Amino acid sequence: MTKSLERQKLQVSDVKKVKKKTPAPKLYDLTELQREANKRFGFSPKETLSTLQRLYEQHKAVTYPRTDSNVLSSDLVDTLSERVKAVDVQPYRKHVAQIRRGNLSIQPHAVNDKLVTDHHAIIPTEQVAPASLSDNERKIYDLIVRRFLAVLFPVYEFEQTTIIAKANNQSFKASGHKELVVGWKAIYADTSIKNETIIPSIQTGDLLTVTKLDKKQELTKPPARFTEATLLSAMEKPASFLENKDPDLVETLGKAGGIGTVATRADIIEKLFQTFLMEKRGQDLLLTSKGKQLLDLVPSGLKSPALTAEWEKKLDSITKGELDQRTFIAEMKEYASSIVKEIKNSEQKFKHDNLTGSKCPECGKLLLEVNGKKGKMRVCQDRECGYKKRLAMVTNARCPKCKKKLELRGEGEGQVFACVCGHREKKSAFEKRKKATQHQKVSKKEVSQYMKKQNKDDDFSNSALADALAKLKLDKD
Repeated sequence: MTKSLERQKLQVSDVKKVKKKTPAPKLYDLTELQREANKRFGFSPKETLSTLQRLYEQHKAVTYPRTDSNVLSSDLVDTLSERVKAVDVQPYRKHVAQIRRGNLSIQPHAVNDKLVTDHHAIIPTEQVAPASLSDNERKIYDLIVRRFLAVLFPVYEFEQTTIIAKANNQSFKASGHKELVVGWKAIYADTSIKNETIIPSIQTGDLLTVTKLDKKQELTKPPARFTEATLLSAMEKPASFLENKDPDLVETLGKAGGIGTVATRADIIEKLFQTFLMEKRGQDLLLTSKGKQLLDLVPSGLKSPALTAEWEKKLDSITKGELDQRTFIAEMKEYASSIVKEIKNSEQKFKHDNLTGSKCPECGKLLLEVNGKKGKMRVCQDRECGYKKRLAMVTNARCPKCKKKLELRGEGEGQVFACVCGHREKKSAFEKRKKATQHQKVSKKEVSQYMKKQNKDDDFSNSALADALAKLKLDKD
């Protein structure tokens, strides 16, 4: 088909233009904020929750974090002006000024008394956040503030254009859109990349020349591995992982809010890391050998979200008075006893395939080598002993060659920074180099301010520009 279209004319047979509106994203509940922080900054759910707790308890800058609501109750509308005043600081000042120039109003989808559960969505409080926020706290606070300001802006409006053209009895489709009202997207203009397909003015009957043809052949890909963000989504909505799509079980899981709660999911994921059933490779989550063996050993019922749904149904029946709680407790005890017996009587045996030749200094048993969340470790195979020794740790130090995070290996004076690209450097040499260049460094923000100041002067010299760029280069190096 590619050759038959070369040097052909495309005749436009249809042009459709539709004006559309897009409301701002919903306000954050805890799970959505954890997902966003993981995608943007690589924060674990536990790390996000801990940071939020400090913002809530210590700094009083955000509302209660352990919520599964993404809307506000109507009684909070009267407090919006005070909350906007609290965020009237950089870098939000220009957005606050725009809100104040108009009539302060919130987009309708952000307020719904019926959808608020125990606590409303996470938003800023009426208290100004302190300037002393840590880097992690600042990042999480920024996400919350921008999402809050977005629902106070107008909706985003655009014109979507769809074009159908024909050549050599083949139909082709092109689509794009033109921005009409920026609305809430102005909040994210300085934090996201604009990806717009602009289509020029085209009328039905126009002839277009084929100037270039690209043919791509692609293969289907297997489902992507879970990240902490997508695992949270799966825990929130596990119905798609049910083998038996029983409508009652699906409905029960939906009402129950999935596996775990907004307050416990982070701890569940963290426990999988701490017990070495799961490990990270980049952002991807992988089962360890221990995790795979465990799944082979346990009964199938424990591996399905259907069990959660069945228990939730019985708890609901207890609430309605249809089932006696003592009956349920007796059933739970019997079930626990039966699966323990089933596992004990199984012919399958658990085997450590990561044993080392080193003995535990506490109890004498052979140590296991495992991939912890922050690097390689050696741990005692006896959980009651609990001995741990770190072999390598992923640091925030960057490789001077490929800029990836360096791994710190060894102990004492023999510690070495190592990179996946092959670069190796003694810790002492790294610190010496860092100290020698530290006084020469200048932040990108300082360079930007310097440039703005210089641009105001008509006699801005080339040498000043060269100096600024030289400092920026030093900072990057």
